[in-house]
Amino acid sequence: MKRLNTVVSPKIERNRRAVMRPEAIRQLIVIHLLFLVFTIGGCRREVTTNRHEVNQAQLQNVSMKEKEALDRKKRSMAQLRAERIPVNEGLPIIEIESEAKFRSTEQVALRAMALCVVASRAEGLDENMTKKLIADFRLSETLTPKEKEFMFNPNPSAHDRSQFVWRYECCWALLWALGFVEDLKTPNSICDVQLVVRIIRDHGRDDFLKKARLRSKAEILDTTDLVYRYHWAVRDAQLNGRKSPTGLNPDVVMERHYVLNWLVGYLGQEWDDVSTDT
Repeated sequence: MKRLNTVVSPKIERNRRAVMRPEAIRQLIVIHLLFLVFTIGGCRREVTTNRHEVNQAQLQNVSMKEKEALDRKKRSMAQLRAERIPVNEGLPIIEIESEAKFRSTEQVALRAMALCVVASRAEGLDENMTKKLIADFRLSETLTPKEKEFMFNPNPSAHDRSQFVWRYECCWALLWALGFVEDLKTPNSICDVQLVVRIIRDHGRDDFLKKARLRSKAEILDTTDLVYRYHWAVRDAQLNGRKSPTGLNPDVVMERHYVLNWLVGYLGQEWDDVSTDT
C-alpha cells in the first residue's frame, strides 16, 4: 500500500502559525509565572526560617527563665518530701530574679522596725511609750494606715491585738532577710520575741539601717518559694479537716508568706494589701 502524503497549502500553514503564536506566548507567561512563584517562594521560606530562628531564640530565653523558677520549685518540693509534707506539683512557679520587684534594703529595715513597734503595742505597750518609740525611730511615715489606726487607738480590741501581735513573725523574717538572724528554720514554732526586740532596741534606728545587708535575691526567692508551698500544705489540711503536716504552725507560715510576698513585690501590693495566694 502506497503511503499517502499530506500536502499543506501555504495559506493553511500561515493560519496554523497564527494559531501557534498565542500558545507560545501563553507558555512563556506560564514559565515566567512559575519563575516568579519559585523566586517568591524561596524568599518566603527564607523569611519563615528567620522568623523561626527568632521564635527559637525567644523560646530559649523563656525556657531559661522558666528553668530558674522550675529548678527552685523542684528544690522546694524535694525539701517538703524530705520533711514528709504534702506536695502539690501543680502549684505554679513564682517570680524569677530579673522580674521580682524587690524592696530596697532601707525599705525592708524600716518595715522591720515598724513591725516590732506594732507588735509591741499589740502585746501591751502603753500608748505613751508607743508614741515615744515611733518618734525615736522616726517611723511616722513608715506606718501604714491600718497600723496607725491600731497604734493610736487608746483601747484597741482584743481581736486587733491578737492579729497585730503576730507581726513579730514578720519582723523575724525581715531580720533574717537583713542578715541579723542566721537561720529562719522550719515554721513550726514561734520566733524568739525577746531577741527580736533586743536586736532592734540595741541597734537603734541609725545603726540598724547602717548594718542592714539584704540577702541575695536567689536566697530570698528560694525561701519565698518554699514558704509558699508550706502554706499550700497548711491550707489543704485546714480545708480537709486535718492537722497541719509535721507540726507546721499555720499562723507562723501565713505571716512568713505575707512578709516575703511583700519583700519580693508580689503583684506590686503595698503592706496593708498583700495577698497570700496558694
